[in-house]
Amino acid sequence: MTVSRLIQWSALLALAWSVPIDRNVKPAAAEENKPAEETPETQDTGLYYDRYLREVIDVLETDSHFREKLQAANADDIKSGKLSKELDFVGHHIRSKLDELKRQEVSRLRMLIKAKMDATAQQNVQMDHAGLLKQFEHLDQQNQQTFEAKDLELLIETATRDLESYDSARHEEFKRYEMLKEHERREYLRSLEQEKRESEEKREEERKQRHREHPKINVPGSRDQLKKVWEETDGLDPQEFNPKTFFKLHDSNGDGVLDEQELEALFTKELEKVYDPKNEDDDMTEMEEERLRMREHVMRNVDANHDRLVTLEEFLKSTERKDFANTDEWETVDEKPVYTEEELKQFEAELTAQEAELGKRAEELKREHEDLKERERELELQKKEYQQAVIQMAQKQKAPQAVEGQPPSGPNGELQFHGESKGAAENSLPVEEKKPVEAAPVSDGNPPPAEPPQNQPQQTP
Repeated sequence: MTVSRLIQWSALLALAWSVPIDRNVKPAAAEENKPAEETPETQDTGLYYDRYLREVIDVLETDSHFREKLQAANADDIKSGKLSKELDFVGHHIRSKLDELKRQEVSRLRMLIKAKMDATAQQNVQMDHAGLLKQFEHLDQQNQQTFEAKDLELLIETATRDLESYDSARHEEFKRYEMLKEHERREYLRSLEQEKRESEEKREEERKQRHREHPKINVPGSRDQLKKVWEETDGLDPQEFNPKTFFKLHDSNGDGVLDEQELEALFTKELEKVYDPKNEDDDMTEMEEERLRMREHVMRNVDANHDRLVTLEEFLKSTERKDFANTDEWETVDEKPVYTEEELKQFEAELTAQEAELGKRAEELKREHEDLKERERELELQKKEYQQAVIQMAQKQKAPQAVEGQPPSGPNGELQFHGESKGAAENSLPVEEKKPVEAAPVSDGNPPPAEPPQNQPQQTP
């Protein structure tokens, strides 16, 4: 997938790096033996449906008919939905792939909805997927199975609208970043004693002064700024500056337009005058905000049809205007505050409210933790009681053994021996060692018969 294709699709998807449309142009002789460079990955648009958007474009570009129509279309054709109607003429296998992509996207959105509801502890609420899907405007929710012309039109419209507000969102994010930084600085100063506070304030003023001491920053898109790139980046004589040649040199992908990333690359030399990644006084977040402001300035003055692309014709016309010769110095972001004192106070009030809410939640979590610890102790006591009860039951089961003449056993089943009386000892003898006591015969007046002698030798007759 190419970035210029993305831009042409939504007239706003200017990302980075694209393949030239004219594939019949032969490279120069010096480039013929140059090893092919790997195509870098395109940047994320920041849209929550970025992957779906890219995959749809990738699939559609494999259809020769649609690709031809795309190359011939302009931004108005795309935004008006005229190009979407060409979807009816793509191959069946392309439509099948698009259908599958849409079903996957619907499934992904359903998972997002469920995850959000789970996170808000609404597990027992019956979900109305059809209703909840209406919040996503980049596809047709009425038809969740097939990809139709309406889906393509909605995808383009939504991406166009969302990306129009993307830069504004970045500016707002940077403003909050700067306010937070100033809030933390003031809070730190309040925690210091008077002498230390004055020393820190003096140190901050010295840092700002060092940051202001830099070479002149040329206005982006001016003759002086472009000639600086021509000389230092391209290594060419500034006296031979040629706008048309300059454009072709910096149309790095040869697609006939300068996209946003190709424009931002032109500002690197100017930014290096102010920001150094190795200097702790320089804020790289401010540098990226500066780059964004420079690009927006050029787009406002050069991009006549507001499609976030600069054509050769637009570029050449901009060099003919009076402001192209502007020799003023560019005002950097640190020289022009991005927030007012009132906005800072409101931001600090929001932070205070958030901290109070977090503190409240922390107390609730602490109490829940203590309750869990108490419950754990109770369960441990119950466990010990159950173990003791099991031991006692085992002892009761073994107690009848001692009554029946078996040696008593201990808690773990071991035998226990105790001193016994003589009678008990006799009773404990084996059966064969005990001699039975014979009762005396009852006399009936006749002598009892004599018993034959025992162990006497027998006489032979």
